[in-house]
Amino acid sequence: MSDPIELDPKDMAGLTLLRRLVTGLLVVMICGFLVLIGLLVTRFPDMNTPSTPAISFDLPETITLPEGVNPTAFTRGDDWVAIVTDDAILIYSAETGALRQTVLLK
Repeated sequence: MSDPIELDPKDMAGLTLLRRLVTGLLVVMICGFLVLIGLLVTRFPDMNTPSTPAISFDLPETITLPEGVNPTAFTRGDDWVAIVTDDAILIYSAETGALRQTVLLK
């Protein structure tokens, strides 16, 4: 009923090589996974703690936009604040919030 399977020495050598290759692949995959986990741990050690920005700047208390203007973007320079609208870029003073310049877009 349960006859043992007889293998040639050539087949046995091939199976041994295959077994060693699979074992080597397993070891390489485990090492790669450990390196990946190690990189994630060292690169992102403080993921859950909020970081404080290195550069802090003050914004004006209020900026009054012209009537009917739809703001779409905002940016800030050293002493100015720019608000991009549908048809213009409005540049305000960062200290006072007063309108300094209007650049019309085509």
